[in-house]
Amino acid sequence: MHRSRLCSLIIDCHANDLGDAARFWSQALGRPVKAGTDTTQEKYIGLVTHDDEPVIELQKVEHPSRVHLDIESDDIEAEVRRLEALGARKVEAIQTWVVMEAPTGHRFCVVRPQRGGMGAHGNQWT
Repeated sequence: MHRSRLCSLIIDCHANDLGDAARFWSQALGRPVKAGTDTTQEKYIGLVTHDDEPVIELQKVEHPSRVHLDIESDDIEAEVRRLEALGARKVEAIQTWVVMEAPTGHRFCVVRPQRGGMGAHGNQWT
């Protein structure tokens, strides 16, 4: 048995200046950039969200810009197997997470818990 839930929305930015992208998305979404972020040096820039909302981060990437989501799980391997049974395919294991592709062609990641326990909104799978 394992648990999982929607964790975060990642705005992949193929941009020279992630700080400019962060300023745009911060204003567009009405969410300030997290305090203490050096927007000139970071590969990831977080926006402020409430504890019961998904994390929103910008990520500097080399591939075309897109948005992907992360699913957090207390058992990554079990979650990957569950998603493969639904038709997703494993693209690549990177450090502590797995990049997957849905049958629709959308990329997403399965990651370790990022916000503590699964809480009341975590799905339980057998």
